[in-house]
Amino acid sequence: MTAADKQSLRGELRARRRQFVEHAGTAQLRLHAIVIARLALAAAGEARSITAYFANEREVDAMPIIQLALARGLTIALPHIAERGGRMHFLSWQPGERLVTGPYGIAQPTRSAHEVAPEAIVSPLLGFDRTGNRLGQGGGFYDRAFAAYPDAHRIGLGWSVQECAQVPVDSWDQPLHAVITERERIDF
Repeated sequence: MTAADKQSLRGELRARRRQFVEHAGTAQLRLHAIVIARLALAAAGEARSITAYFANEREVDAMPIIQLALARGLTIALPHIAERGGRMHFLSWQPGERLVTGPYGIAQPTRSAHEVAPEAIVSPLLGFDRTGNRLGQGGGFYDRAFAAYPDAHRIGLGWSVQECAQVPVDSWDQPLHAVITERERIDF
């Protein structure tokens, strides 16, 4: 699959996601996020530290994961990117702590926050398949983070409409251990 084909697939998956979110409505999406949070924490197993993210562009809301993880006493971290194309770090965060806007317009902890070596990494995705492959936005941030923390449990969050028969895979792509949708938990 060429780079142009991959971009075309990303466009198609964004359209599917947009339609799903617009059709579902706010109340249903909140319910879905709670179900997904419970399944994601179960998939994380005995992890004592977990990363999540602030949803962007109709991604699955990961805040319920943070809330449930805090209630269970887990260490929470959020992605932090200092500059476009740079490495993604996971910095500790608690609700109420100051956030700054990162280079991609997403809220993130300040640089002074403590770096966390996560035992579970929850990531958004554009597409996934039944073999654990994930298609992201194309920046490679999560693939590099997965490689940097090879022992972390990798959990992707997406809507069921984002499933693909086969996700194109490059040599640097890192497979997931689980995908959670509003319909199911898929373990690999």
